[in-house]
Amino acid sequence: MKLSMLLWLASVLPQPLADQTCLATTVYLEARSESTIGQYAVAEVALRRRDRGTWGDSVCEVVTSPRQFALTTTASTFEVTDLNSWTKAWKIAGDSISNWSLPKGERTVYVPQADHFATLAVTTTWSTKRVRTIGEHAFYAVSN
Repeated sequence: MKLSMLLWLASVLPQPLADQTCLATTVYLEARSESTIGQYAVAEVALRRRDRGTWGDSVCEVVTSPRQFALTTTASTFEVTDLNSWTKAWKIAGDSISNWSLPKGERTVYVPQADHFATLAVTTTWSTKRVRTIGEHAFYAVSN
C-alpha cells in the first residue's frame, strides 16, 4: 500500500484507529529494522509529544508535523511492502496507545523523558541530553 493511501485512510478513520494508523506507519518508516523495544521507544516519543501538545493534539498531527518524523520526509509514493513488519508495527502502535492510556505510574516506559530521536549516523546539535541508545537510534530529552 502506498504511503499516500495510508495517510488518506488515517484522515477518514475514526479515533482511535486514525492514531493507530499514523503511529504504525511512523514505527514502520522509522524503525522497522530495529528491535521490538526500539520500535516501542519510537512510538513512545510520538505519544509523549502528543501529551505535551506542542506538536499537535493527536498522534496524526504530531507525526505529520513538518520535518519531525519520516511521514513528512518520505515520498507519498513510497510502498509499504513488508507485511510482517507492517503487522508488527500495527501491533506495537496499538499496544503503545493502550499502554499510554494508563496512569503515568502504571505505564511501561522505555525512554523516560525522551521527546526526540535520531539515528546514530546523525550528529545532533539540538541536544546533548541522550536518554538511551537502542539499536541504531539515540533518544533525547530536549523539551524538559
